[in-house]
Amino acid sequence: MTAPGVAPSRLPLHLVSGFLGSGKTTLLRRLLDTPALADSAVLVNELGEIGLDHHLLRHLDGETVLLRSGCICCTVRDDLGQALKDLLDRRARGEVPPFQRIIVESTGLADPVPILSTVTSEPMLRHHLRLGCVVTTVDAVNGALHLERQPESGKQVAVADRLVITKTDLAGPAVTEALARRLRAINPGATPFHAMATDLDLGALLTDAVSPNALRAEALAWTSPAPRPGGLQSLPSHAAGLHSFCMVFGHAIDWVTLGIWLTMLLQAHGERVLRVKGLLDIAGSAHPVFINGVQHVMHQPLHLDGWPDGDRRSRLVFIVRDLPRDLIERSCRAFLGLVPEYAA
Repeated sequence: MTAPGVAPSRLPLHLVSGFLGSGKTTLLRRLLDTPALADSAVLVNELGEIGLDHHLLRHLDGETVLLRSGCICCTVRDDLGQALKDLLDRRARGEVPPFQRIIVESTGLADPVPILSTVTSEPMLRHHLRLGCVVTTVDAVNGALHLERQPESGKQVAVADRLVITKTDLAGPAVTEALARRLRAINPGATPFHAMATDLDLGALLTDAVSPNALRAEALAWTSPAPRPGGLQSLPSHAAGLHSFCMVFGHAIDWVTLGIWLTMLLQAHGERVLRVKGLLDIAGSAHPVFINGVQHVMHQPLHLDGWPDGDRRSRLVFIVRDLPRDLIERSCRAFLGLVPEYAA
């Protein structure tokens, strides 16, 4: 894990994910019509999949089109990493409009993690790009069934920064609210939005959490699960073995020791640790540090300019699949010498 620093001035790469038929294509079309996102580049598997023909202004070449909104849209045939490099090269040469972000639409059965790891594993891409937001769409009509029967759906929800519930007009309020509760149980830090809500701010779905206020808000959302009798307990999701929990520490944490522990934990159980986020009191630091990881992929840790609330204790939130909470807690006690508060 690298040392905490400030948000780098690299282009954000956002991912729009969601299971088959969940409405991610419809959401993407709405995002591209949003003025705040007009200077975007979009990568999809096939242009026809997102039905953009009626938006096309002109073809730049065989695989790239300029949209009426001002965004450019490119196909990804095989290698996402090479497609990103080519797109950045063309931007540098002035062959395409100077986009300020990249949005990738994944297929309905795609695991989001390899897409994210593409950015962190390629040195050239790391130099120009940083991980942005993962937005996952969930179908209100079939979402609960997908979560129970399709492991990909649960993983797409677990790694999301923001969740958008679609087709609420077909499901009804009771079904929609029941699904929202399940989503909060799987991923308590990602508040579900309703796609058909009149007050939905589409531009805000892909707003980068790099400003001090945005960082504090995100850290607070992720690390402040609702208190339960007897302390912070695991939140059962009943979805393909997924569950989340929060560990709280009343003492400052050594940064190097924490990095070694997390690295070893993810090397041993990375496939089952779907998400980890933390707001940490680091020994020797005057400000809290926010960490954010998806399986083996860790974002650059960031210093916040202050604690988001009056609680100055360190908090680590895990979303795991088929991995006992007590295993992680025992590992933490053995390696860090810290006993989590509210341990079950």
